[in-house]
Amino acid sequence: MKKLLIAAGALLAAESVMAGVYGDVPDARHAWAVHDRNRPNPVKVSAEPGRPPSDAVVLFDGTEESFRRNWRHKKVDHKTDWRVVDGAMESVKGAGYIQTKDSFGDCQLHVEWASPVKVEGVGQGRGNSGVFLMGSYEIQVLDSYETDPSKDPNPNPNYADGQASAVYAENPPLVNASRAPGEWQTYDIVFHQPIWKGEQLVHPGSVTVFHNGVLTQDHWEMEGLTTHRKRRPLAPHATRLPLEFQDHGNPVRFRNVWLREIPSRYTNTTHGGPAANEADVMALRRQTAARLYAKIDVSKMDAPTLAALLEVVSYAKEGVYKEEMLRHAYAYRDFLKGLDGAAQKARKSEIIDMKRMVDTLQQGGVLPPTCTLAAALNAICAANGWK
Repeated sequence: MKKLLIAAGALLAAESVMAGVYGDVPDARHAWAVHDRNRPNPVKVSAEPGRPPSDAVVLFDGTEESFRRNWRHKKVDHKTDWRVVDGAMESVKGAGYIQTKDSFGDCQLHVEWASPVKVEGVGQGRGNSGVFLMGSYEIQVLDSYETDPSKDPNPNPNYADGQASAVYAENPPLVNASRAPGEWQTYDIVFHQPIWKGEQLVHPGSVTVFHNGVLTQDHWEMEGLTTHRKRRPLAPHATRLPLEFQDHGNPVRFRNVWLREIPSRYTNTTHGGPAANEADVMALRRQTAARLYAKIDVSKMDAPTLAALLEVVSYAKEGVYKEEMLRHAYAYRDFLKGLDGAAQKARKSEIIDMKRMVDTLQQGGVLPPTCTLAAALNAICAANGWK
C-alpha cells in the first residue's frame, strides 16, 4: 500500500485544477448547479430588426400565396372570403372568422393591425376585430384611439374590458396605447395555455401583451373562455388549436403575422419551476454523471482526475463513481501530507482550487463534515495563510 501511495504521489501534476464544481451542487429539484458548465446552452436564433426570428412560423407575409397557404374560414363551407390588399389581409363584412390551418399551443405571437381610416360608430362599433389564441382566448382589436376618460365627455366611451389589447371580457389593458385610425399597430403576445390533469386545473394559463411596445397585459391569468356572446368557465381542451382572427363587420387589416412556439413551464420537470420532479431530476443527473465519467482515465492519479471525479459525484454519488472518487481522494490526501513548504507553495493554485471544490461539496452535503481530504487541504491553507 505504501508503494502505491508513493507511485500515486509521483504522478500528481503540479498544475492548476480545471474545476468542474462551482458555486453549489445539483439538488432534488435542480439537475444543474449555478453557473454549471455542463448545462446545455440555448439554441442560436437570429433576430434581425423588423424581421421574424429565424425559428418563427410566418403565418402571413403580405402575399396572396401566404394567405391561402396558412389560413382558412372557420366554417369550411363559408362563401364570403377575406381579401389581400396592399400586403395586408382584410376582413370583409360577413366573411366570418378565419383560422390558421395549423394548430398551436403556447407561443410568442406578433401581429400588426390597423383599424379603418374612416371612423364610424362608437365603442364596440369602431374597427372591431379580435385575436383568438387557440380559438378561445381573445385579445381585443378595436379603434380605441379617442377613448379618453380624462376628457369630459369621453369622445368615445366604451367598457374597459373591451377596448384595444384587453383580454376581452376579463381584464382591461393597463394603459391605452392606441394609435390613430388607419395607422399600423403591433401586438406582441406571450401566451401560455391552461394546464390540466384530467379534470383538475393545475394552472390557469397566462397572457402578456405589448401594444405598440407598451406593456398592457402583465402575465394575466385566464379566468374563462370567451366567445362573441357567451362566457363559460375554464375547461379542458386540446393542447394545440388554431389561431383565429375575428370578422366583426369592420374592414380591419392584418399584416406581418408570425408565431414562435414556446415550451410550457410545466414541461420542465428537471430544473426548478412548478413541475420539477425529483425522479426526473435524478435521472438527468445520472445521465450527466455517466457522460462525464466516460471521459475520465481513472488510471491517472493526479489532481485533474480527482477534480473530474468530484464533479461526477456532485451529480451522482453512487457505485463506481463514489468508489473511484474515494480512492483518488485518499491518495491525494496522503500525497499532500508528504509535501514540504516549498512543494506546497509550488502547488498553491491547485490546492486552493481543490479546497474550494471540496468546500462546495461539503456545503452541498456530497462530502461529510469529517472529510479527511478537507482537513488536509484546510491545514495547508491555514499554515500558508491562503484563503
